[in-house]
Amino acid sequence: MKMPLLALLLVGLVGAASAKPWWMRGIESNESDFLAPDVAFRVTAGVDGNAVRVRWLIADGYYLYRSKIEIKAESPDLVIAAPLLPAGRVRVDPYLGTQEIYQHQVEATAVYTRFDAGAHPLQIKVTYQGCAEAGLCYPPISKVLFPQQAAPAAAPTPHPWEGVAILAGGVAFLLAGLLLRKGRKLDLPAA
Repeated sequence: MKMPLLALLLVGLVGAASAKPWWMRGIESNESDFLAPDVAFRVTAGVDGNAVRVRWLIADGYYLYRSKIEIKAESPDLVIAAPLLPAGRVRVDPYLGTQEIYQHQVEATAVYTRFDAGAHPLQIKVTYQGCAEAGLCYPPISKVLFPQQAAPAAAPTPHPWEGVAILAGGVAFLLAGLLLRKGRKLDLPAA
């Protein structure tokens, strides 16, 4: 009795493992025809003054919905304004109606204010959603990012004679002190 039940369970598991996820049902394309979400929509973030810049590089044949892009504060004591986005291209979507979309790349800018004086690392949460032109729409994607400040410009290299000039100035100061003290006695207490 246990063997037939186990065989039935195994057949059911194999069928479930080969089933398409809900967002791919009704699509004739093979699952492997589509890029992974992190490849289709590569996202990076950086800090520019008091603004966070989030950039998406969008693979050919894919697009992001403007209305589905959000940037939120994830760090304690961080406040982020609504992101500023450029105008997108208008597309009539069969499920979402008229939408603005981005292809190839897009950059959002959001001004931020910190109330922790830099005590915590800067963390933001970005949420976005996009589709493949071939008919696959990905579920909303959320990621926590740590935007990095651009590396400061390198300090100018000191001139080789700069160290010698500083040393010569120090020696001159000592000599001046000795010359001004000339002829005065140094009273030391008796031991």
